[in-house]
Amino acid sequence: MSRWIGLAVLVVGLPVVCSSPAVAGPPYQSDDPEPTDYGHYEIYAFNKGTRAKSDLSGASGVDFNYGAAPDLQITATLPIGFDFPSNGMSAFAPSNVELAAKYRFLHQDTFGFDVAVFPRVFLPSGSRQIGDSQASFLLPIWVQKDWGKWSAFGGGGCQFSAAGRSHDFCMYGATLTRQVLPKLQLGVELFHQTADRAGTPSTTSLGIGAKYDLDKNVHLLGYVAKGVQNAPTTNQYSWYAAILFTF
Repeated sequence: MSRWIGLAVLVVGLPVVCSSPAVAGPPYQSDDPEPTDYGHYEIYAFNKGTRAKSDLSGASGVDFNYGAAPDLQITATLPIGFDFPSNGMSAFAPSNVELAAKYRFLHQDTFGFDVAVFPRVFLPSGSRQIGDSQASFLLPIWVQKDWGKWSAFGGGGCQFSAAGRSHDFCMYGATLTRQVLPKLQLGVELFHQTADRAGTPSTTSLGIGAKYDLDKNVHLLGYVAKGVQNAPTTNQYSWYAAILFTF
């Protein structure tokens, strides 16, 4: 296990970029409605990012998930963010801590789809340069359907900021994955986010993701995406990389 811990440290320390707090069903930006199994843990050592307008900003950290009850997952995400703007005023500091709970209230075996809510609170970052200095609240709903080696999931919701309506925005995503090998899953995602500031453009991106199981407890995740709407100012390209520990 020590070698995997070493890899986790390496992943968290890689240079990454990220424009704003984002919700994801790792490695995708969309989430899925499946909670962590009751009594089990999922721990991601991650980095994620976006490049836009020649600026780099990002966060690396740890995402803790615990199956607190049947169909209930509790989550805490602890990120360290940085910003490398084109004006040279670089910054590095703790970013927005995230606290969340995912509850699946419908199941495929009875309803035909898995459906869950995943409300998430973003705490103020405490920094003027990194993250958002105001608290915010995201309320999404996620839906999933599985058949054979295929899985489709997506949904969306809106995020509401204590800074006022000018900082509110909504996001929507759809992902299709396939188990192409016993240990390898590949997927494609279309994701859209409305403007998160007054006067800024909305963004749409197309991404591809992969998950590879090293063994039953250690998994590698990767994702790359490119903007297809307002790309120069919102998402020239973005990525997510993580080591996932499950037990």
